[in-house]
Amino acid sequence: MIFYIELVIFAEALKKYGRSAFLPKLGDWFEAFNNLQQILEASKSKKKIVFIDEMPWIDAPNSKFVKALESFWNGWAALRDDIFFIASGSSTSWMAKNLFENQGGLYNRITTKIYLRPFNLREVEEFCTSSGGGWDRYQIAQAYMVFGGVPYYYSLLNFKKSLSQNIDAMFFNKGGQLANEFDELYNALFTSADRYLNVVRLLATKPKGLTRDEILKSTKMQGGFLTKVLLNLERSDFIQGIASFGKKKKGIVYRLTDLFSIFYFKFVEENRSGDSLFWTHSLHSPAINAWYGLTFETLCLLHTEQIKAKLGISGILTSVSCFQNDSAQIDLIIDRSDRIINLCEIKFSTAPYPISKKYADKIRMRMAEFQNATATRKGIVNTFVTTFGILNGSASSVVNSEVVLDDLFV
Repeated sequence: MIFYIELVIFAEALKKYGRSAFLPKLGDWFEAFNNLQQILEASKSKKKIVFIDEMPWIDAPNSKFVKALESFWNGWAALRDDIFFIASGSSTSWMAKNLFENQGGLYNRITTKIYLRPFNLREVEEFCTSSGGGWDRYQIAQAYMVFGGVPYYYSLLNFKKSLSQNIDAMFFNKGGQLANEFDELYNALFTSADRYLNVVRLLATKPKGLTRDEILKSTKMQGGFLTKVLLNLERSDFIQGIASFGKKKKGIVYRLTDLFSIFYFKFVEENRSGDSLFWTHSLHSPAINAWYGLTFETLCLLHTEQIKAKLGISGILTSVSCFQNDSAQIDLIIDRSDRIINLCEIKFSTAPYPISKKYADKIRMRMAEFQNATATRKGIVNTFVTTFGILNGSASSVVNSEVVLDDLFV
């Protein structure tokens, strides 16, 4: 049984840190924590630190791990001022349910929460550089659109090879290291993983996002359970809820923002070609070019703080939202307390982006439509977020401010 194996591992730790010659026999987690208590009581250290890694994995069905932890903490440890208990776990939903929102013996016992968010572009660049990688920022951004900000995935990269070769080796070669990662990931993080996957798969088909009511209608889940699913997915950085401009809670649009999942759905799950060099052979295909465009929008949504820093508004109170009606769609709006609104246009390209007269007219019409639909009296600024900036031309005056790829690495 799983919890028996974990008890053996725990017993080994007790033997080691208790400096004992014998391995304690533990019948259950109550005995395990009783043994831990004895070791701590015998310690002469002024501070005792208990660190338990990956609690969700320890808490196997019927193990009563949480009940034993409650008994240990409330019956002994909480009465002392020399015990520091650190609980760690990669399953946000488990940590939230059993620790942060515990309604039993651990209610309101958490002193501090440390949430490790995924790497941003700058942190990925630092990681790659420290690992001997010599990729430029354009290639790192492309990697980010595949792997997101998960450090483990970058640790698997072979920097002697190109990004394309790495993607083929990890996903499309037989036995690739990440070929089965997707299913293992969701099953490890969530109970009833299939229901979480139903929501994620639905959002993968709607890059611009869906409201809660739209998700509820499509999945036919019970409202209370869907609320829990959306909350846990958002806590785990799989989805992001973005407010519709001028609307309150009911206007929130949920988008799938886990880039690894987006890549998997688009290219890995449905790939039946058997081509071990699928990515290299498809690099300049329309499907991949379209995916780059949509995914770069998501990448920018994950780096709104960097965008605001480039615009010089980090110290100004702002809110981020989106806007959509029958005539116009804006994926990123930065509403500022200084009575300015940045309407952001996001474009991925391999060179400075050219703006034609026709496209400039479209941008102006979009701005007018936004003003009419929202009746805003704030000033409107057209901001372009691109990889390499805007190509100067007669129509480029429609751009009031620019953010380029380098700015996202701040």
